[in-house]
Amino acid sequence: MMKTNPFNRRDALIALAAAAGAVALPAFAQPVTKAIFGYTAVTDFASVFIAREEGYFTKRSLDIEPKLIPLNPSIPPAIQSDSLQLGGPTPSVFLQAVEGGLDHVVLTGGGATSKSMTGIGLVAKAGANIKTAQDCIGKKIGVPGLGAFLHVGFRAWLKTQGVDSTKVTFIEASFPQHGDLLRGGSLDAVVTADPFMSRIVSSGTGYVASYYSTFLPDGLPTLVFTARRDWVQKNPAAAKAFQAAIAESAVFINNPKNAAKVREHIGKYIKLPPEVLATVQLSPPLPVVQEKQLAWWSDQMLEQKLLKARPNLAALIVK
Repeated sequence: MMKTNPFNRRDALIALAAAAGAVALPAFAQPVTKAIFGYTAVTDFASVFIAREEGYFTKRSLDIEPKLIPLNPSIPPAIQSDSLQLGGPTPSVFLQAVEGGLDHVVLTGGGATSKSMTGIGLVAKAGANIKTAQDCIGKKIGVPGLGAFLHVGFRAWLKTQGVDSTKVTFIEASFPQHGDLLRGGSLDAVVTADPFMSRIVSSGTGYVASYYSTFLPDGLPTLVFTARRDWVQKNPAAAKAFQAAIAESAVFINNPKNAAKVREHIGKYIKLPPEVLATVQLSPPLPVVQEKQLAWWSDQMLEQKLLKARPNLAALIVK
């Protein structure tokens, strides 16, 4: 009978024990990936706030630090310079950055458009007598980022109403400035979003002239959560973990039992009192971004001459 080589058997047992030990290692023993995530003061970043506060990042060995950025178009340059490793530009800002030479990719999405959403609108200064798209001609209108989501979507709406958007003067202004700029008379109207829109209206500074965003198709990403391609290539496990954490956050948001917690977490990061947040309409989460969803934005931007050519959209999304 053939004898078993004791050394081979011993080596096999050692290897088996090592493998079992590796499987049993707790999550906190794994290397932690740190990253700074750039966000603007809107509720569509809820999934990031929840993933941090509910521990969805931590349990996946991620240390994601949210950092407030005043203007959305500032996010891609900050990612490129490594001041941020992750961030949430609007789809249009992202696509412009890519065409400009930045090799960035989409990991997940933030919020999604919905025809039932009235948390976005054209808010006119009290007494401005702006009621229709035609009334916007010759007016100064503030947007929270030239070429960003609200700007591109509003220009698309103007076209559907027969208005040439080049006859409107658009001025870049961050969300927190909107009320003061209307009150001071620097702007005739703003394209804004809750919770800022609700505060402007409740204060009497302005009124909603149009919930223009209700014309947009359902299910379009309002934000895309992005990173440099080389960061994803160097940190593939962290990238997958980020996607999984955002997906878990979406489940949390969709559970009606968590409604109060969702608003509590949002309030921590965009610094609004509970009574204000209680009235804000939240957009549905969109953890997975598909090529056809980016294509709508790309087509609008080509028509508005914000892009020179349609990019290879499939290559811009991390599966």
